[in-house]
Amino acid sequence: MAAPKTKFLNLPLLLFFPILLLFHRASGARSISPDTLNTGGNITHGETLVSANGTFTLGFFSPAGITTKKYLGIWFTAAGADAVHWVANGDTPLNGNTSGVLVLSSGGSLLLLDGSAGQIAWSSLNTTTSAAAASTVAQLLDSGNLVVREQSTSGGRVLWQSFDHPTNTMLAGMKFGKNLKTGEEWSLTSWRAANDPATGSYRRVMDTTTNLPDVVTWQGHVKRYRAGPWNGRLFSGEPDMDSQYKLFSVDMVDDADEVAYVLNAVPGVPFFTHFVLDEDGKVQVFLWETTTRSWNSFSWSPRDDCDDYAMCGAFGLCGVGAGAASTAECTCVDGFSPASPAKWVLEGVKLPDTDNATVDMSATLEQCRARCLANCSCVAYAPADISGDGGGSGCVMWRDNILDVRYVENGQDLYVRLAKSETGTRKNVAKIVLPVLVSVLVLTAAGMYLVWICKLRGKRRNRDILRKAILGYSTAPNELGDENIELPFVSFGEIAAATNNFSEDNMLGQGGFGKVYKDSRLTIIHRDLKPSNILLDADMSPKISDFGMARIFGGNQQEANTNRVVGTYGYMSPGYAMDGAFSVKSDTYSFGVIVLEIISGLKITLTHYKGFPNVLAYLSAK
Repeated sequence: MAAPKTKFLNLPLLLFFPILLLFHRASGARSISPDTLNTGGNITHGETLVSANGTFTLGFFSPAGITTKKYLGIWFTAAGADAVHWVANGDTPLNGNTSGVLVLSSGGSLLLLDGSAGQIAWSSLNTTTSAAAASTVAQLLDSGNLVVREQSTSGGRVLWQSFDHPTNTMLAGMKFGKNLKTGEEWSLTSWRAANDPATGSYRRVMDTTTNLPDVVTWQGHVKRYRAGPWNGRLFSGEPDMDSQYKLFSVDMVDDADEVAYVLNAVPGVPFFTHFVLDEDGKVQVFLWETTTRSWNSFSWSPRDDCDDYAMCGAFGLCGVGAGAASTAECTCVDGFSPASPAKWVLEGVKLPDTDNATVDMSATLEQCRARCLANCSCVAYAPADISGDGGGSGCVMWRDNILDVRYVENGQDLYVRLAKSETGTRKNVAKIVLPVLVSVLVLTAAGMYLVWICKLRGKRRNRDILRKAILGYSTAPNELGDENIELPFVSFGEIAAATNNFSEDNMLGQGGFGKVYKDSRLTIIHRDLKPSNILLDADMSPKISDFGMARIFGGNQQEANTNRVVGTYGYMSPGYAMDGAFSVKSDTYSFGVIVLEIISGLKITLTHYKGFPNVLAYLSAK
């Protein structure tokens, strides 16, 4: 479709436009037949052009659910405006509340006028200069093609046609490809949404960068799908083109002027068919069932995950398993020794992307093989044309890597090369690595087993010593091998005697782990003495609790030192807080702090009290 143009009308046209509407309403004459618009003729909202056999209609429409926008389009008459295949002003919609007008100007151009704004919303922009161009007609053909041609004869020269400017749909008779001389493209562009014909994210174009044409779907600058290079019979990744049941026949043109194919209707096909590039970048095939007056559709491409471009990466080969819920599976392409060229063949695949390939249509397959073997960069080759008999002709050689290869029905043979030395090296490496790997795993398992046995025996030994100590069989606290153990061992009998057989009178308190008794033979340093750890019993007698951080002094021990200072700041003695040194005096200091809190009624943790950094500094100054 020609690029939409929006501009202000010149003064004569602005003056002529209301007169044109009045003339149209008064005369009601617009053309010599229902499918034709004469020079100066026009149609407006509610009026249409209908092809001679009634198959196609041109007129104004609003997409489903969108009443504020109006477009000029062509649709399949039986299905109505829900089957629009061409839109003139997709990116410049008319106001849905006003009347647009399509006019065939004296210069042979179609103009779509916005009745509310007085602007040209779209133009066919015919640039043909000819004396006869002043006498032109616009006609909607039975193929769905809107043409502007000279009126001199029924077969007058075509000045412009909608088939040269497709939007998102291909019909029989349309071209798809590129004019190599003018650079003009016949391509498909998706709609932005199912009910929005503005330019969407996807474009389906003919790739002519190499001598092998390919069909590519782009999303912006990202390649999303590739049909596979043309091999003289079909695009190698679209096997349905060569199936027994064909919806279209394809005529391929590949010469110095253009690279394109034309879709031709197959005689005897009982329904109307068209291809659509939808808003998700998928090509859908629609078939009109005349008996049910409804559409049947199926996906043409991509068909599955293997059609996603470069799904398996370089040298990857994608295949889809059997079953309805089958998923794509990636494997590596195997290389083969040149000593056995018959085993080089990778059968039934879509040929790789040809961005890194060279093509020589005059070479034979044997010459292609010899060239690949003589070129260190060659990794694969294939015949360029398989339309004739035999193994094909022409030569395509890939350098460095192959990308986007998959298995397909009716696929082509690809000859993959890997140096003989590399094949042998791969096998030798496997022979060396596998035994070494097994040996390492065995030694690792044996080592882990020995470590586990040693730890288990150590735990058992410690448990036996602990049991003996509790029962009074051992009096050596260092028998466990730790000279710095915090708790010396005493016998169960000694503990029972010291607590008067666990008398309630000797119980200090009770916590989550059980009762705590005083032991008159041991000196206990609490290390976290504070008001919240002093509880009252039923007789209001204070009991010290929370001995989780307590340390026990044995024998004549008077003090100790630790690298792990625990407790509550404010209640710690300075020597313990700074150096880790503690003794009975540490708990005495904590008790003194508690007494100060009781007398002053102030919390020791209170900061910035009356100009002092804390309450303790304030009380010391007093």
